[in-house]
Amino acid sequence: MARAQNKEGLFDWGPMPFEEPLTVLADSYSGADLNDIGAHILRSGLLHSLRMRLRAQEWVRRYPEITREVIAAPIVVVGMMRSGTTLLQRVLAADNRFHCAYGWEVVEVAPRLDHDWAAGEDSRIALSEDRESVSRKLAPELFAIHPMYAREPEEEIVFLSDSFLSHVPESGAHVPKYRSWLDEQDFAPAYAYLYRMLQFLQWQKRQREECSAGEAGWEKTCDGSDDLPARRWILKSPAHLGYLGTLKNHFPDLHIVHMHRDPRETIPSGAGLNATLHAMHSDTVDRHRVGAEWLQRMGWTNDRAMQTRQSWPDQTVRCTDIEFADAVADPIGQVARVYDAIGVPLTSDAESAMLRWLHARPREPARPPYCAADFGLSDEQIAARFEDYNARFRADANPSRSLK
Repeated sequence: MARAQNKEGLFDWGPMPFEEPLTVLADSYSGADLNDIGAHILRSGLLHSLRMRLRAQEWVRRYPEITREVIAAPIVVVGMMRSGTTLLQRVLAADNRFHCAYGWEVVEVAPRLDHDWAAGEDSRIALSEDRESVSRKLAPELFAIHPMYAREPEEEIVFLSDSFLSHVPESGAHVPKYRSWLDEQDFAPAYAYLYRMLQFLQWQKRQREECSAGEAGWEKTCDGSDDLPARRWILKSPAHLGYLGTLKNHFPDLHIVHMHRDPRETIPSGAGLNATLHAMHSDTVDRHRVGAEWLQRMGWTNDRAMQTRQSWPDQTVRCTDIEFADAVADPIGQVARVYDAIGVPLTSDAESAMLRWLHARPREPARPPYCAADFGLSDEQIAARFEDYNARFRADANPSRSLK
């Protein structure tokens, strides 16, 4: 913390707590069998998060109207990793009546304090593109599995990570102490910080004159006044799936788009990403342990999501369920269901923008093929763990079919 303060020349952390999760995480990294490169990467990540917190807080101190921004009726795409959440998020975000967080915005949420809003293209874009280029060269397998583009809509999981209450660390290192501790924590501080960062981004978009009311039927104000027009946000992260109740507490008028796919496909793919991340940070990776932990985590996550959704009396209108295969086969048709659910017209301009994005979207080389056995698992084991999930959400998708 002192190093971040010295780097930024700032000392006000703001009112939101983060010290305990940071301490637990840093201690866990000390016992995570990291190699020198891994230790540098992960600890540099902690430092960057702290610097962004300090800088964002200084912007809020200078411009307290940031806290007046209201994130109205967001559409939140959730689902297990590899279930099509990115596809749906980016198709929806092609409609310029929505706000989204771009890759360059989440990586460097707080600009320099001397930033000139009228100076043309934001310098953070070039910085993020440089990072994108380095990632593509130094970690091509990781970039193929989970690319992060500076100019594409990105998930807001970074802001949960910046609160140090996040499942991201366990995806890239063996941190059993932090993992166990995390399961007992209230994630309200993480989602409060997420809300504040979205307020900050929305305020920044306003400085760039990107925040406007859009068409009739959309939110006309941020806080009930006529001087702060707002757009709805498209949010997305598989991480939200285990915390739908906390998410709704902070965004009470949200609409959930819940993506579904055969767990026998998503679990090995997610474990493959985690194993790749582990290998970047440690010289020894137990793929069977990675697989077992990922199966447990995703089972835990889906159980919580089902319990929370069952407790919502309005879940049939608050949630739109979409099967991965349907989204791939007919993305516009599935997106149209979301528009119908939220009562917003899918205009011809919006549909044309979506089709242009689908035609021009960035594509990486084929992802490495993974199967359950690569991680000490079996298709039968995965199917048994997600039997209730499949019965509830995927009965029409024939979850008992063979993957062969």
